[in-house]
Amino acid sequence: MKKILIDSGPLIALFDASDKYHKKAVAFIKSNKLPLITTIASVTETLHLLNFNRNAQIDFIEWVYRGAVEIQNIGNCDFERLKELTEKYRDLPMDFADSCLVYIAEKQGINTIATIDRDFTIYRIKGKNKFKIALS
Repeated sequence: MKKILIDSGPLIALFDASDKYHKKAVAFIKSNKLPLITTIASVTETLHLLNFNRNAQIDFIEWVYRGAVEIQNIGNCDFERLKELTEKYRDLPMDFADSCLVYIAEKQGINTIATIDRDFTIYRIKGKNKFKIALS
């Protein structure tokens, strides 16, 4: 089954009505029929950036708990590739959450991502394949 990665940007916008991407994020979630995949790094980043509003954090946690997004695990053995990706894109610079998403794209064969981060137009899956941006 086809899946879509989701970055923290749309997740933050979804739970922050004042975010300039809020309406786009809501429209994307309402129209999307495919499973959403992320990592605990993106979840952590989302919660950190929603820290201005405890209710938004709780709503986000509940949304994840109810299965709105599947969290892919990152283990010790994955850090070699995460390091390689971080080194390759050090001039952007690639953060940990982004490297985890690129890695999951490689591991799961996913080429579509919901993001507002332009860096995903530069990142490549396995060094050659472009991401299809589902939210821009």
